[in-house]
Amino acid sequence: MKKVLLYSVLLVAGLAGSQLLPALGDAERAAREVLRVATMAALGFVMIRVGLEFELDRTRPRALLVDYGVAATAAAFPWIFAAVYFVVVLGEPGAAGNLRAWSEALLAGRFAAPTSAGVLFAMLAAAGLGATWLYRKARVLAIFDDLDTVLFMIPLKMLLVGARWQLAVVVVVVVGLLAAGWRWMRSLRAPTSWPWLLGYAVAIALLSEAIHLASLRIDDVMGIHVEVLLPAFVLGVAIAHRPGADGATGHAESRADLRAADAVSGVFMVLVGLSMPVVDLGEQGAGALALHVLGVTALANLGKMFPVFCYRGEATLRERLALSIGMWPRGEVGAGVLVVSLGYGIGGPMVTVAALSLALNLLLTGGFIAVVKRLLASVPERVGVPAGTAPPLPRAAARR
Repeated sequence: MKKVLLYSVLLVAGLAGSQLLPALGDAERAAREVLRVATMAALGFVMIRVGLEFELDRTRPRALLVDYGVAATAAAFPWIFAAVYFVVVLGEPGAAGNLRAWSEALLAGRFAAPTSAGVLFAMLAAAGLGATWLYRKARVLAIFDDLDTVLFMIPLKMLLVGARWQLAVVVVVVVGLLAAGWRWMRSLRAPTSWPWLLGYAVAIALLSEAIHLASLRIDDVMGIHVEVLLPAFVLGVAIAHRPGADGATGHAESRADLRAADAVSGVFMVLVGLSMPVVDLGEQGAGALALHVLGVTALANLGKMFPVFCYRGEATLRERLALSIGMWPRGEVGAGVLVVSLGYGIGGPMVTVAALSLALNLLLTGGFIAVVKRLLASVPERVGVPAGTAPPLPRAAARR
């Protein structure tokens, strides 16, 4: 809980610091460029670690398709709810009939889609829920909706800039990366200690920037911009796991690695806050801003409730409700979406509301996990049963 609270404070502190950047005068533009590249490098580090945690049982493609469908739907509803709110409530008069306004809102609203896999796993494990059906299922769904968020960035960018040849190149790169991740999953023998992961992330961010600058020499209107989200994630998926000291499978991390990961994630939250534009409330005051933040947060979390209606044959109603609430926490990936949105010139009240909603959701994460634990208090653990393979429940049990 202390970590989650710290991340929220760091995000808000960064947001406050961003309001002081105009005081730099002519140096503000250079400072924001440095912040942008540094933020992308930190985001790359976060996404590599997400990829390292990603696990698929490729012997059960049908179950994987079901899980991906549930994750995609659970990610789509918060996104759509947030985007509609940004256009209808926060938009200028007539924004509902403006395609550009919808494109910007859909891109910015994507922040509400991804569950924070890192925060969720850490909090559930700390709450003693690591052996539950919920933990095993959430581990799959949270990663899938992070991946879904990355994939949806491509068509959203097409809405903003049109069907240009540069985006066709990006689509080819994305398809190639996905194919490589599937083909060489856990095949790459590479060091995974935190200095190496940070080095990989910096290299990916610099390579992305170099490709963008080189492409501008061909077309100075629009360059080729491969976001670090997917390359970093695929690299994490491709790297083979290092066995733990007890021979257990899965990604093993030392205490130094975990401390460094926490530090980089904390720096990332500050950088995200610093990357925000100057707050523009328009004609609205602080009270109205607070109401908007509460409204967007409530809608985003309501959208995550779709799993309640799924998995009726393998989990009770309490477990399914707990799974949905467990998917509420947001974190670094959602913050990364906001940074990408800023790179396309999106600003105004909706970005401020999105950033503060993210911070509020982080602050409430401990309460979410407490509710989950209470819901599962009367549900027996099913130790050793993989997610998605639990025996069918009697109808009476499924309703409880």
